[in-house]
Amino acid sequence: MSNIQVNKLHTLTGHNDSIYALVEGSDPRFFYTGAGDGMVVSWDLEAPKDGKLVAKLPHSVYALAVDKANNVLYIGHNYEGIHAIDLENFQELWSLKITNQSIFDIKVFGNLLLVGTADGVISILDIKQRSPLKHLKIAEKSVRVMSIHPTKKQLAVGLSDHSVKIIDLDTFKPMANLKGHTNSVFALGFSPDGNTLVSGGRDAKLLFWDGMDYQEKNQIVAHMYAINYLDYREDGKCFVTCSMDKSIKIWDAQTFKLLKVIDKSRHAGHGTSINKVLWSSFNQKIVAISDDRTISIWDIVL
Repeated sequence: MSNIQVNKLHTLTGHNDSIYALVEGSDPRFFYTGAGDGMVVSWDLEAPKDGKLVAKLPHSVYALAVDKANNVLYIGHNYEGIHAIDLENFQELWSLKITNQSIFDIKVFGNLLLVGTADGVISILDIKQRSPLKHLKIAEKSVRVMSIHPTKKQLAVGLSDHSVKIIDLDTFKPMANLKGHTNSVFALGFSPDGNTLVSGGRDAKLLFWDGMDYQEKNQIVAHMYAINYLDYREDGKCFVTCSMDKSIKIWDAQTFKLLKVIDKSRHAGHGTSINKVLWSSFNQKIVAISDDRTISIWDIVL
């Protein structure tokens, strides 16, 4: 294990239920959280104690996405659909009822919004027209997480049927079906150079796939319990995972070696499942959200 220095900077409170959604803003100084209490909150990394309410919805929020080109926040409102919020003034621009299912992930791809739901469907919305273009039924079980290749028009999709599917974003046809996990896939991310796709899930394993031909390169048992999310550092040197086992782990992106464990006993970490983690491109801090209703911000010195 390396001598990475970890310092907990802040514990933020304000949500009244488990926090499930976390996304960086178009200005990366800001990030946004969504929770089981239906609240969506804006946080400023330079003054993190002062959260600002963006929206209050009747149902849980599991998914958020930011359209950086247009400075719009998309909220996945479970059982209802999508709300679009102007991040300049926090005014709702529009909303669209597209599903009666839970919304687990949202991604922005140009003028398209990709929405993954609990019925195994990816809904593709035209942002300018504010209307659905098509609904892709890709599985019988939930679409849990999605990641867009940084240089190619390809979408990786992690599913509750234990698979990772690759979708061509020109034709919306499946290109590959990656099998290796033995349970639901919750965590998924391409390296910034696109050479590696990492997946993780309920089986507590990380699988590493070649970003060109999607052949499996390696796999490791990475946590004690389900891996809920992962995120790469902006320079691609490391990535971070979080788990139901209450720990955050930092990994070397080239060797896949474990570099650091952040947990309650060693670093006053979270006491319950950590649901998402973000490696900020603003100041390289790590932000984590948890079932314990708090947000933590960590300073990491590599």
